[in-house]
Formats: sequence, C-alpha cells, structure tokens
Amino acid sequence: MQIDQPMTLLGGISPATFMRRHWQKKPLLVRQALPGVQPPVTRAEMFALAQQEDVESRLIVAKGEAWKLRHGPLPRQALPAVKQPRWTLLVQGLDLHAPAAHEMLSRFRFVPQARLDDLMISWASEGGGVGPHMDNYDVFLVQVHGKRRWRIGPVADDTLVEGVPLKILANFEPQEDVVLEPGDMLYLPPRWGHDGIAVDGECMTCSVGFRVPREDELARELLQRLPELMDEEEKGRLYRDPKQPATDTPGLVPPALADFARRALERALKDPELLQAALGEILSEPKPNVWFEQDGEAEVEVGVALHRRSRMMYDEKFVFINGESFHAGGRDARLMRRLADAGTLSAREVAALSSDARGLLEDWAAAGWVQPLRA
Repeated sequence: MQIDQPMTLLGGISPATFMRRHWQKKPLLVRQALPGVQPPVTRAEMFALAQQEDVESRLIVAKGEAWKLRHGPLPRQALPAVKQPRWTLLVQGLDLHAPAAHEMLSRFRFVPQARLDDLMISWASEGGGVGPHMDNYDVFLVQVHGKRRWRIGPVADDTLVEGVPLKILANFEPQEDVVLEPGDMLYLPPRWGHDGIAVDGECMTCSVGFRVPREDELARELLQRLPELMDEEEKGRLYRDPKQPATDTPGLVPPALADFARRALERALKDPELLQAALGEILSEPKPNVWFEQDGEAEVEVGVALHRRSRMMYDEKFVFINGESFHAGGRDARLMRRLADAGTLSAREVAALSSDARGLLEDWAAAGWVQPLRA
C-alpha cells in the first residue's frame, strides 16, 4: 500500500494525511468511498451465520422505550419478521467467515495490524438501531445496502440509561446529522457519540473496529506469559532462607521473601527481548472462537497466502503468528515480514527461504495458518 498516495476510500486524501489529520482527532465523512460496493454477505447468509456456535452474534429489538438483547447462536425462529420495524442483527468478526469481508477489512491496513480488530456487519429493519452510544475505539462505518441516518457528536456527558441491557447514552446531544447511502463511509474517533437508524426500509452497515489494549489487562497478560519464555535456569530458582530465625510473629511476611518476589519480577521484566516476544505473542493471539483446519498435504513450493484468520506481525528480532514467536534475521526475516505485510509469498520467494524457515512455513501450512497460493 502506498501510504502517500490519495485513496478514493479516504475521500481523495492519502493514508498518511488521514492518520495525521483525523485519526483519534476528528470525524471524516466520505461520499462514495467504495463505489458500487456490495454487501459481503446476503441477508440470508448473515441470518445463517448467526445460527452458528462459533460466530458471535447479537439480536437487539426496540419496542417503545424498551430494549431487548439476546446473544447468539440465534436460530431463525428467534429472529423477528423481516418487515417488523426497529430490530437489528449484529454479526461480529465477519472477516473470519466471509472472504469478501476479509478483503474489505484489508483495505484499512494502513493502520498497524496490532490495532486492527475485525469487521462487524449490522442488518436493521426500518427504524432499527442500537441507540445512541459511544465506543472507546476508532470505527469506520461503511454503508453497504440501504440507507442509515447517523446523528453524531462529541460526548460531554457519558451517563447511561438505567435498566436497559445496552450502553445507551442518556443525554446525547448530536451536532451533525447525515444519511449514508451504499458506498458512503463515516469515520469516528474514540468516544464520539453516534446513533444510527435505518431509513426507507432495511439496511446493512459494515463496521471496522480496532483493538484497544487496557493497561492493566496488558500488564496482567505480560506477567502471565513472560515466565513461559524464560529459560529453565531462570524458572527453576527456589527461595531459600538458611538464616531465617525463629519468630514470635508467624503471620508476618518475611522481608527476605518479599525481596525474592521483587527480584523475580525484575528479572522477568529486565530482558527486552523477552518483553518483545511476550507482547508480540499477545497481540497476534487470535480470538478464542478462531479455529483452523489442518492440512498435512498442503504444499508451500507454489507460494503461500496467509489464512484470513491468521494474525501475523513482527518487530526487529521476532516474527509472530497466532500467538507464537520465532527469531528471524537476514533474508528469512525480510521475507517473513513481507508475508506479514502483503499476505503472500510467491513460489520464488519461498524458494529463497533457508531450509529452516521453509520447514517452519510447512508447519504453518499443515496447521492451516497459511495456504497454497492459488493462481
């Protein structure tokens, strides 16, 4: 992707300009960002996906001031009639299940893969929506069928409506009112309120969302994963206290044991390579409901493509894929980084890999993480 070249997707500005002017700063409305766009799935296909155990889906029904929320799987009989107004079906992670959705999500890879989350699709009947709300992450809203009216504005009061199963803003005061038609796109920074309602019949909207690690959660995951990456000698240190005297305060934590714990934590954090490896493994870990079909006969000599469910990234020393880390250097590192960035390696590029790296690629192919490149 040429990040300095204008993109129709971004209204004629480049990704570099968009990230500088709009990302986490201000909204952007683009008319005909995707001219001639088609929904990545049909309504029937979407309803069928919502029935599956491995697909995250939600049904939201509004009646008067009341809201009902039901999580999937959702059998067809659980869904209201298509003509019934004011109901919405949401399917999360559509890119994991539909190639067209994965292709749409790939258009936004001017944002680091570590931040890119998934593509959600929303189907709504006339008047359907999820109420005024805000997200803690950036979002691109792409209209793919029908029309949706959006009222948007910065949130000054994040008080929520009480007694409903959704996080609906109680005192939302929109500043802009726009109607998106197929091909139009609206970008909103984090914590911008938005209220979308289907108008003139049913509509479908795709939402590109982003991962936002929380500091406390990321720290907890790092501390859980770091010990797994330490060598056996570091793991095996045992606390010893040959000079511990008899005590008449047995409930007191020994200061020497507190020091032992502090040094253990310092050792785990002081190695920058261990921290890099742990972070990359966490960021590349697929969601719990993601699975791959193993293929022991997959050939890599013809070239490979990343499976759409694989998450692959890298740093200066490691390559990460689906929660695992691998040291890489020289030509192997350059080619593996190309696979992470471009999603494919040609037969010629595969042939240029060392035997060890090619063996690793074969293991990934057998696990279903990469697939033979199709002509």
